Amino acid sequence: MKSGYKIQWSNHALSELEDTIEYLEKNWTERELKNFSQELDHTIELISKNPELFQLSKKNNTVRRAVVARFNNLYYRQKNDAVEILSLFSNRQDPEKIRI
Repeated sequence: MKSGYKIQWSNHALSELEDTIEYLEKNWTERELKNFSQELDHTIELISKNPELFQLSKKNNTVRRAVVARFNNLYYRQKNDAVEILSLFSNRQDPEKIRI
């Protein structure tokens, strides 16, 4: 990652990331998995450079939502000189399950 805000992952977001990767490894091709990984890295780089780039969440006005891929949203908030990733939510789930 280039210069910008420090990125911190919450334990919840890391757990969701692991679950997402596990699902993708079982159901997607290696190429699709690589593309998702590149999209995630690119999204995090954009957030690091400009945390206010993405829209505010409808559930919480201190949290922002970035669409990583059609099926995944990344929820995060800015905290001083860092950005905390709160959730990597799979849109295939019930929206009521989002924990931010």
